[in-house]
Amino acid sequence: MNQAPTSSPAPTVSDDVLSGYRQSIDNIDAALVCMLAERFRVTQAVGVYKAEKGLPPADPGREERQIARLRRLAEEAQLDPEFSEKFLRFIIDEVIRHHARHQSQAQTPA
Repeated sequence: MNQAPTSSPAPTVSDDVLSGYRQSIDNIDAALVCMLAERFRVTQAVGVYKAEKGLPPADPGREERQIARLRRLAEEAQLDPEFSEKFLRFIIDEVIRHHARHQSQAQTPA
């Protein structure tokens, strides 16, 4: 009778070098979250402004310029440009969704 192998719990790592790397990663993750929060505060203001002025939520020309710029920056930083584009596209899509919500709220009579 075959029994599935049991997995033992992962060993606790007390390696100082690995702990140092992980602390750096944690610090970078915290900075990324703070930067994204700030970026979304600004894009929320853009969304409100666009709604007030009757501008469309999306600006495909700007989006393409931003993606091209980010791809260049990624290449210079030795980061996979495909990854950077996917990351920015995810953010842009979320921003457009927020802008569209502002548009619909601005069009709803009070």
